[in-house]
Amino acid sequence: MMTLCGENRPLPMLRLDNLSVTYGPEMTALSAISLDLSPGEFTVLLGASGAGKSTLLRCLNRLTRPTAGRVIVEGLGDLSNPHDLREHRKQTGMIFQQHQLLPRCTAFQNVLKGRLAYYPAWRTMLPLPQRDQCIALECLDRVGLLKKALTRVSALSGGQQQRVGIARSLAQTPRLMLADEPVASLDPASSHQVLSFLHKICREDGIPVIVSLHQVDLAIKYADRIIGLAHGHVVFDGSPQNLDSERIEQLYHQTAVPIIA
Repeated sequence: MMTLCGENRPLPMLRLDNLSVTYGPEMTALSAISLDLSPGEFTVLLGASGAGKSTLLRCLNRLTRPTAGRVIVEGLGDLSNPHDLREHRKQTGMIFQQHQLLPRCTAFQNVLKGRLAYYPAWRTMLPLPQRDQCIALECLDRVGLLKKALTRVSALSGGQQQRVGIARSLAQTPRLMLADEPVASLDPASSHQVLSFLHKICREDGIPVIVSLHQVDLAIKYADRIIGLAHGHVVFDGSPQNLDSERIEQLYHQTAVPIIA
């Protein structure tokens, strides 16, 4: 279990209760999805483009608001209270496909941004305390970039930038980590490196990590659990060992017939 400068946090259990997202009468992004997501589990959302992976991922921290159903977080409830939602977002690390970093700032400065949610707006105008700087450096060290702490992000490779994004999420001391297509723009070696760091964090810290991917081979290699989506429905939910070639073909042909393990 990770302890950053003496800090430790309890782990959550997430429950999706009949979660649906619709955009008008003819566009359903998610349809009545119910799932339990466990601590310490590395979960991959798999499916073709438009299957609902990103929508589901963004519902977990309410960046996308469900049309119906609930996201229930252990210790916080269904996030209907704005204070509970803020607390959940503060403790949810989000890693994006396009990194969402400040290119003119150093890796250290970018990672330190992960601490801002713990302070009121006026306090963020001042240098953050040494304790927060300690956390940022520890997080860079965990993704193998401590020596790049004072390097501008614009001078880093794509894989290194994504690792800075992981370190920034870690700096939040998260209870949950979400990654939306984090390796879509990376070469194979960098993709494996990024996913191995996320997998290691999941194992060492007991943090649920939920990743959306297109690459079946990477999903099979790293996932504890694969959730396959098609047309906004869960059509597979099981271990990588049960995702055989027939199921993959069904999944990527967007079958509407459930193939749950």
